[in-house]
Amino acid sequence: MALDRFDPLLKTNDLVQDLKWDQEFRARFESDEDAVIDEYPLTDAERRAIRERDFRGLHELGLHPYLLSQLARLIYGTGEKAGTSGAATALIRSLLGDDYDAYMAERRD
Repeated sequence: MALDRFDPLLKTNDLVQDLKWDQEFRARFESDEDAVIDEYPLTDAERRAIRERDFRGLHELGLHPYLLSQLARLIYGTGEKAGTSGAATALIRSLLGDDYDAYMAERRD
């Protein structure tokens, strides 16, 4: 996943950066996600993708790939083993869609 779709003007980039760096803001997001989302001039598509945890959709809208992983980590927490946490699994499943099971099967071989 390269920067081919990255849109630096996409406001979700700002939202994720703010969530990353501001612990109080992150706590507000965890307790009232809709209120925090409403503080940003996001498009309906951005809002829907965040609420539905549609990381592929956020990528297609222009969210920076690094910030995709940060958002997944912030929402789902972190895991002890890289690539096996709920955050990593949710991100990979969303990005790969119907190809997820085949991808995981290849990794087990």
